[in-house]
Parts: sequence; C-alpha cells; structure tokens
Amino acid sequence: MLAFNIVEETFTVARRDDCETIMYKVFVLNGNKTPLTPCYPARARKLLRSQKAAVFRMKPFTIILKRVVEKPIVAETIEFKVDPGSKTSGIVVTINQDVVFAMNLKHHGQSIANNLLSRRQIRRSRRNRKTRYREVRFLNRKKAKNWLPPSIQSRLDNIISWFKQLKSWCPIGEIHVEHVNFDTQKMQSAEIAGVEYQQGTLHGIEVRQYLLDKWERKCAYCGKTNVPLQIEHIIPKSKGGTNKVSNLTLACEPCNQKKGIKSIQAFLKGKPAVLNKILAQSNETLKNATAVNAMKDKLFLTLSQFSLPTFKWSAALTKFNRQNNKFEKDHWIDAACVGESGEDVKIQGVKPFLLKAMGRGNRQVTRINKFGFPCAAPKKHKRIHGFSTGDLVNVVISRGKYVGRYVATIIGIRERGDFDFKTENQKISTNYKNFTLIQRGNGYA
Repeated sequence: MLAFNIVEETFTVARRDDCETIMYKVFVLNGNKTPLTPCYPARARKLLRSQKAAVFRMKPFTIILKRVVEKPIVAETIEFKVDPGSKTSGIVVTINQDVVFAMNLKHHGQSIANNLLSRRQIRRSRRNRKTRYREVRFLNRKKAKNWLPPSIQSRLDNIISWFKQLKSWCPIGEIHVEHVNFDTQKMQSAEIAGVEYQQGTLHGIEVRQYLLDKWERKCAYCGKTNVPLQIEHIIPKSKGGTNKVSNLTLACEPCNQKKGIKSIQAFLKGKPAVLNKILAQSNETLKNATAVNAMKDKLFLTLSQFSLPTFKWSAALTKFNRQNNKFEKDHWIDAACVGESGEDVKIQGVKPFLLKAMGRGNRQVTRINKFGFPCAAPKKHKRIHGFSTGDLVNVVISRGKYVGRYVATIIGIRERGDFDFKTENQKISTNYKNFTLIQRGNGYA
C-alpha cells in the first residue's frame, strides 16, 4: 500500500502542482480503501495537518482517511466520460457537471505496429536466405473471438486500465462514451449519393470534422488560424479533380479566391516548402479514422460489463456542446462535452494530466540480432536499490552544483547506483541515496 506520510515541503509542492492546477478536487479513500466523494484541496490540507488522513498517491493526488467512515454520503451523479482517439484520448470525471479530473492520454499504438512490422520483416527475410528453414506459421493459428490487432488493443487497454484506476479512487456511477463513427466511404468518395448512400440531416459533418483535424484548423496556404475556413479542392474540379478527401484541404476566403482554378503547383510556385507539405499530407491514409472505428464498439462493450449505466453519444452532439459553450478544441474538453450533461459542463480552473503510454518492459521471449537469430536473454524490468525507471521520487541534494529538493520521475538507472531524473530545464544525475520513493511507476510518463 502506498499510503504514507511525507514531509511538509513535499506536500506543499504536491498541493500547488497537483491539487490546484491539475484538478480542483482531491480524491479521498475511506480507511478500508473504498472510494469517497472527492473533496476540495482546503479540506484535504486540513485533514492532513490534523493527522486524520495520509497521502495515498501523488499523481493524481489522493488521500486516505485513518479511520473508517461507516455510512459515508456519496455524490449521486459522478460520471466517467471518454472521447476515444487514435493518437490521444480524452478522459474526465465530473460531479454535477463540474470537472473533477481531466487527462489527455497519448497512446503508443503506432510504436507497437512498427515493432510488429520489424519482426515480420526479419522473419520473412530470414526465410529467403540460405539459412535453416523455418516453416510458415501464420496460417495455423486461430484468432480469439472479437480479436483486435495489438496496436488497436493497446489503445483499448489504456482506456480500460485508467477507468479501473479512477473507479478505485472515485465512486463512479455512470459511464458516457463518445461513439465516434468516421464515414470512411464518404471520405473516399464524397460525391456518392442517392440510393447508394442516403443523406441524413448530418450529411457531411464527419468529413468537415476530419478535415479540421487533419489540417490542424488553419489555412493550408497561408497558415492563418482563428479565421473562417472553406473546403478547397487541391486539384480543381475543372481540371479533373474529385471530391475525394485526399483532394480536399482547408483555405481562408482570400486564399481560396486567389487560387481559383489554378493548379497548386502554379499557385505555390514561390513556396516550395508549403507545396511539398500539402502534397505529402494530402496523400495520408485513413488509418487513424479506421483505428477508431475498429475500437469503438469493443470499448463500449467492455465498459458496459462493469455493471454501471453506460451510454454512448454521437460526435455531432459533442461538437454542438463544445461550440455552444465556446470552448477550445482539445481531447479532454471533448470528453467533458460528451452527452446531455456536457451542455452545461464547467471546466474553469481545470488543467489536464498529459500522459503518454510507455509500456512496461519488453515481452520478447529472447532478443535477436540484425539477422533475426536469438542472441541474448530477454530484457527484464530491472530494479536497482529498490528503484526502477518511471518511479516518482523525492530527491534531496545537499551539496554540489544541483543543491536543492526535487520531486521528479526517474528516467534512467545504473548498476553503480547513479540515477537520472529530469527537471523542466535539464537532466540531473545523482546517487541513489539521495532518492526517496513516493510512487511506483505504472507504465505511463
């Protein structure tokens, strides 16, 4: 159990950085580790200073009472909301439409796909060389029911993992999921209509949303932001261009009128860097939209198995709520605007956690060399002097160039006992005896 008391100086850092800037309420656990309704930081400070509670976690900041409250009063409406994404997902916890906790969770699905591709290439190239023949095995393996590719499964697991953690710190009562539905057919052939595709009241809204995300909400030609943007054909239709999403971009009205029916090469003759960027970006695949489509149903099904009321909402409603509230575009803000309760959600004074999934060690049975043959034992998740990479620590340096107290995450460990941690401006290396463990690493940076 990570319930422990820390010195007043360390708590001051935690109070300032974690309670008042990242969230304006603190998670509270009962003496038997059951979650209670989150409280305000002032209440948490009072409980800690009167020795009625102890620090359970630093990030997110959580306290645990030193006695068991027999009949606790729990808030009725505590909602877990998620905006699933291919690269980053937004997650929030709200109480009566007030955001208690918010985070942007960056996935590492692409790195998993790259590792699998590298392994596949090594295996296939090995079979083509004059080496020991290894029988092909990709046809004699049966996939499990509802199987997902590892890169997509990792995105799902990240969200489920954080839901379980938040549920253990906060008495969540409802789950709200944005059921994203990118219309890839419409993205590829925007002109499809009639019997082949019945047009509804939200016709085209997913295409516009996709273009806004793809071109980062700015004019592709001049780079202006916060101006009205129009859908622009890279190759004009008068010169054979189509309505496919790969031929669409965003432009402000002056640039759109100035370009007219010119070819993009002629229009950007004096801007080769911009031309190359647009041509490269316009040929991007729809893999991000496809990844979200592949995950959305499994995510809702998995969350609905936790015996809590689970609801799914359209992306159009999320966008409507965000625009009505005049909020900026962000993943955690989209999550806060999910569902009917997102109509009047309050996000003032809330700053999200920015987390990145890093994984925990290497799952390879054995390491291989550049030719694809075993060469060494697998890397183990090593722990030296009780510390490992990713641990949150309190560092006190009493002499030398870097004298002071730091609360940081270990980014490197060595057998000789010198550990590295990083501050906002630099990387510092010092002896392990200056470290005090605050919280074990959990695979996220």
